[in-house]
Amino acid sequence: MKSKELEQLKTRPVEDLKKMAQEHRDRLWQLKSDLAAGKVKNVKEIHKAKRDIAQILTILNNQS
Repeated sequence: MKSKELEQLKTRPVEDLKKMAQEHRDRLWQLKSDLAAGKVKNVKEIHKAKRDIAQILTILNNQS
Protein backbone atom coordinates (compact mmCIF):
# COMPACT_ATOMS: atom_id res chain seq x y z
CA MET A 1 0.00 0.00 0.00
CA LYS A 2 1.06 3.54 -0.62
CA SER A 3 1.50 6.01 2.19
CA LYS A 4 -1.72 7.83 1.26
CA GLU A 5 -3.64 4.58 1.52
CA LEU A 6 -2.07 3.85 4.91
CA GLU A 7 -3.12 7.26 6.21
CA GLN A 8 -6.67 6.58 5.05
CA LEU A 9 -6.64 3.20 6.79
CA LYS A 10 -5.68 4.82 10.08
CA THR A 11 -8.92 6.81 10.05
CA ARG A 12 -11.19 3.85 9.32
CA PRO A 13 -13.32 2.14 11.98
CA VAL A 14 -12.03 -1.06 13.56
CA GLU A 15 -14.82 -3.15 12.01
CA ASP A 16 -13.84 -2.07 8.50
CA LEU A 17 -10.20 -2.90 9.17
CA LYS A 18 -11.10 -6.36 10.44
CA LYS A 19 -13.24 -6.95 7.37
CA MET A 20 -10.41 -5.81 5.08
CA ALA A 21 -7.95 -8.10 6.86
CA GLN A 22 -10.28 -11.05 6.36
CA GLU A 23 -10.72 -10.21 2.67
CA HIS A 24 -6.94 -10.10 2.22
CA ARG A 25 -6.61 -13.44 4.04
CA ASP A 26 -9.18 -14.97 1.71
CA ARG A 27 -7.29 -13.57 -1.28
CA LEU A 28 -4.02 -14.98 0.08
CA TRP A 29 -5.60 -18.40 0.52
CA GLN A 30 -6.89 -18.26 -3.06
CA LEU A 31 -3.49 -17.24 -4.38
CA LYS A 32 -1.77 -20.05 -2.52
CA SER A 33 -4.20 -22.64 -3.83
CA ASP A 34 -3.81 -21.26 -7.36
CA LEU A 35 -0.04 -21.43 -6.96
CA ALA A 36 -0.27 -25.10 -6.04
CA ALA A 37 -2.44 -25.69 -9.11
CA GLY A 38 -0.02 -23.78 -11.33
CA LYS A 39 -2.43 -20.97 -12.19
CA VAL A 40 -0.53 -18.02 -10.64
CA LYS A 41 1.54 -16.03 -13.09
CA ASN A 42 2.66 -13.24 -10.75
CA VAL A 43 4.03 -14.69 -7.52
CA LYS A 44 4.63 -11.17 -6.15
CA GLU A 45 0.90 -10.93 -5.46
CA ILE A 46 1.34 -13.40 -2.59
CA HIS A 47 3.99 -11.19 -1.01
CA LYS A 48 1.82 -8.11 -1.48
CA ALA A 49 -1.18 -9.80 0.15
CA LYS A 50 0.93 -10.83 3.16
CA ARG A 51 2.32 -7.30 3.50
CA ASP A 52 -1.15 -5.74 3.29
CA ILE A 53 -2.42 -8.08 6.03
CA ALA A 54 0.54 -7.18 8.24
CA GLN A 55 0.00 -3.45 7.73
CA ILE A 56 -3.71 -3.70 8.57
CA LEU A 57 -3.00 -5.76 11.69
CA THR A 58 -0.34 -3.27 12.79
CA ILE A 59 -2.85 -0.42 12.51
CA LEU A 60 -5.41 -2.48 14.46
CA ASN A 61 -2.90 -3.19 17.24
CA ASN A 62 -1.92 0.46 17.49
CA GLN A 63 -5.56 1.56 17.79
CA SER A 64 -6.29 -0.81 20.66
